[in-house]
Amino acid sequence: MIKIKEQSTLPPSNWDSKTGKLETEKLKKEIADFQNILMAGAEKSLLIILQGMDASGKDSTVKNVLSAMNPMGMRAFSFKKPSEEEMSHDFLWRIHKVTPPKGMVHIFNRSQYEDVLIQRVHRWIDEDTAQKRLEAINNFEKLLSDNGTVIVKCFMNISFDEQLKRLDARTKNHEKYWKHNQNDYEERKHWPAYMEAYEDALNHCCAIPWNVIPCDDKRYKEYCVAKIVRDTLADMKLTFPPLRH
Repeated sequence: MIKIKEQSTLPPSNWDSKTGKLETEKLKKEIADFQNILMAGAEKSLLIILQGMDASGKDSTVKNVLSAMNPMGMRAFSFKKPSEEEMSHDFLWRIHKVTPPKGMVHIFNRSQYEDVLIQRVHRWIDEDTAQKRLEAINNFEKLLSDNGTVIVKCFMNISFDEQLKRLDARTKNHEKYWKHNQNDYEERKHWPAYMEAYEDALNHCCAIPWNVIPCDDKRYKEYCVAKIVRDTLADMKLTFPPLRH
């Protein structure tokens, strides 16, 4: 049972940022090497889910860690408010059509979990619908897994205070103006409800386990994600295909 309040948002006391950055670079190289084998073999696929509150570091993780992969073999997708077409289908329709084919790595910056988080917090769906969607997500992830897609789920765990610092920083640096959204401050008012919704999702959709990533320190966050992705690829026992005659 995951209790978010019991999960640290900080790195361990013995974390050394300089050494950690070097370790992350080594991990990124290994990720790229494993990805080449994944592409060549085209027998399995990898789906990386980054789910967390605004400013928890999802974008920077894609940029600073996962971009180490060959862009020919990876794609990143972001899920925001559903379009009119998407709303006319079941909530998983827009997700399923961009899951990774064999040989590919796909990254979800937000994911199917949006439909049991923001919609639940704002009461756009009732509790019965929310529970049915959680069950549908479990079945959906099992379907992908049975079809050879390995799923890595990361909950980007940022503290309430650190999030505010990062949101404020977007208003003070012209290079980050484009990220500023005044509505992010409004969503902070619902923090307890979001944590409750996240906790429910983490514990009801855990057949494929979640990785809780401490995100208050950006370098430690990147190291954690890099290590999880490297270890996952290593555990997939990938091999280059034999010579074709």
